[in-house]
Amino acid sequence: MSNFFKNVWRTLTFPFVLLYRIILFPFQIPSRVWKFLNTDPDETSEKTLIDHVEDFRAHLLWILIVIALAVGVSFYFTIPLMEYLAKPVGGLAKLQAIEVTEEIGVYMRVALTSGLTISIPFIAFGFWRFAATGLKAREKKFSLLAIPVATLLFVGGVWMTHRLLIPAALPFLGGFTEIAQVWTAKEYFGFITGLMLWIGLFFESPLVIFVLTYIGIIQPKTLARQWRLAVVIIAILAAAVTPTVDPANMGLVMLPMTLIYFFSILLSYLAAALRGKGAQEAENAEELGAGRPIG
Repeated sequence: MSNFFKNVWRTLTFPFVLLYRIILFPFQIPSRVWKFLNTDPDETSEKTLIDHVEDFRAHLLWILIVIALAVGVSFYFTIPLMEYLAKPVGGLAKLQAIEVTEEIGVYMRVALTSGLTISIPFIAFGFWRFAATGLKAREKKFSLLAIPVATLLFVGGVWMTHRLLIPAALPFLGGFTEIAQVWTAKEYFGFITGLMLWIGLFFESPLVIFVLTYIGIIQPKTLARQWRLAVVIIAILAAAVTPTVDPANMGLVMLPMTLIYFFSILLSYLAAALRGKGAQEAENAEELGAGRPIG
């Protein structure tokens, strides 16, 4: 009987409890964030592979929800964005649509590209939140820099593609022969949005290599020794990304990608140095805690 009254009481008070928690939640965020950033992982509790997969699935679900919301927001300015992206060819009026669903397909493609770009900070935060549970307090705070860095790298890659690569590629593609160029909207926007996304993603490689080096998976000397192989792989990627196989367009894509790779090697050496310094500080702290003289 007592359980019945408890259930009735919980049902009646549930709306008020929920409202109270909603009102209190914004005020609890700073304290929860501060506690999370200053807490080391619990080494006594070991998570299984299934637990990690479930955590990753939860974070991935939130990322997909944010991307969907960002794409929805992008619908409000997709047409002006399409007009801006079509300026190199004289505007939207210079493009053609030869399929019934081509216009809506192009519209959705541009909106999706815009939504992904807007979502980059949250995507980076989602991956950081997943990895931060296994990091120490000092590493959590330091790794927070990865969120704005990842955003700047992706946006920088998109900006460089739009401002440098596309203006240089279009005149070459359109003036290679005397054949009149009548581009469809599907081909044009597929070309520029594909380049923007791929170059933007490749611009994230310095950050990825820095993180992998810091946790000990990659060694900078290995990256430096395998630079020839890396250039070959970059050439293959450039051939896959660019719609043509002419040397000019491949070179336009290969050049920034190659420079980014060598820049990643420098960051890898920096990450290795920071990792060695952190390990030395941890060893000194252990010796100090054990009462042994340091050095």
